[in-house]
Amino acid sequence: MAYYRVSTEKQGRSGLGLAAQQSAVDRFLQSGDEVLAAFVEVQSGRVDQRQELWKAIAFAKKHSAKLLIAKLDRFSRKVSFIAGIMEQGIELVVAEMPHATDFQLHIFAALAQEERRLISERTKNALAEARKRGVILGRNGKKLADRNRREADERARALAPLVLPMIDQGMSLGQIARNLNASGITTPRGNAFKAQQVKNLVVRTLKERALTFASVLSSGQ
Repeated sequence: MAYYRVSTEKQGRSGLGLAAQQSAVDRFLQSGDEVLAAFVEVQSGRVDQRQELWKAIAFAKKHSAKLLIAKLDRFSRKVSFIAGIMEQGIELVVAEMPHATDFQLHIFAALAQEERRLISERTKNALAEARKRGVILGRNGKKLADRNRREADERARALAPLVLPMIDQGMSLGQIARNLNASGITTPRGNAFKAQQVKNLVVRTLKERALTFASVLSSGQ
């Protein structure tokens, strides 16, 4: 059985978000698979009280069915929430990561939770700087957050060949910072790396690695 979540009533009516999730589930299904029921939740991902989800869990238990979701981050970005659902005694399947184990799902959830925190932190800082410059804020806030996320992802991908070996060697955040600084690499603002900036970069780099790993698993290679 399938469970979908959209953030707003408008998304639910228009199909925005919902259509993409349904397409991901459709691509996942194999010949002979059957979706016994579908539950759609209209609720913010920050809210843990999900009436439709608990209906879906009860249905899955009654029919010994799996709980199928399209994407982990559309389900939740909170490790505690996802862990609690896994403890309900049902099998959670993610269409975009069909071969992921419970352990791997915990890792992906932890990365998603940390990413959300970092995005929020960067957005607040960027908005504060914009206010200082006299920029009028409003709908530009979301565009700014999206741009910050894209730029951070691109930078993590660019630095991954340098950062990943240091992570694999077990270097501390301080050691990685010193190596980056010694190589002449600076933060996006042109400053030397410190432990916090390295932590942000490492989280994104590990996220990129996890997504690549999930893609390989999904392809069966």
